[in-house]
Amino acid sequence: MLKTYIEKRDSIKEEILSIGNTVVDALEVSLKKIKNDDVSSLKEIDLSVKKLSNKSNEIDNLIVTTLALYSPEAKDLREMVSYLKITNELIRAVSNVKGFIKIFRKAYSDELNTATILEYAIPLHKSALLALRSSIAMLDDINDSDMEDKYHRIIVEETKSDDLYAMVEKNILKLISKNLELSKEYFDILSSLRKLDRTADRASSIANLAIFAQVGGDIIRS
Repeated sequence: MLKTYIEKRDSIKEEILSIGNTVVDALEVSLKKIKNDDVSSLKEIDLSVKKLSNKSNEIDNLIVTTLALYSPEAKDLREMVSYLKITNELIRAVSNVKGFIKIFRKAYSDELNTATILEYAIPLHKSALLALRSSIAMLDDINDSDMEDKYHRIIVEETKSDDLYAMVEKNILKLISKNLELSKEYFDILSSLRKLDRTADRASSIANLAIFAQVGGDIIRS
């Protein structure tokens, strides 16, 4: 393998990890603030979808240029194709996390049944965070022999987030039926939590692409 190609590949990987770690950091900070009952300070979290999308486009251009200038072998080609798709999944995750933070902060208030909301929102947040953090860890060492074990742990968290969202949806709909004047706020809370659930979906897709880069096979879409 050409030295220049290896340097390009490592640079691409580093830039992708930078985006991944940025969104993971935002999830970690938002979880801490919500657990500390400091929802209003969520506005302090700096997560720019536009800025990271521009960075993602730059990475994609670098990937395409690298593929055009070099002739990577089959495994290296799979890895580059995976990176090209992973940038898209990461930006979708960024958008979901940004949306969650913005909508949850605006809708959340003491007028709502916050105890019921947080009973499910916090573990759902934890599952989304763990799934995304684990998927980024898979990218950090794409040749790890324990990749499939890590992948299955991410799938467990994705399933858990689906179950938690279903439970919080059921309970919030009950709250709406008893307090119709707050229906918009409750629906906005549900919308924000749905974005957390979708973040776990994105983590699963990233993990699947990491597996594809290592061993090939079909890319499972979610």
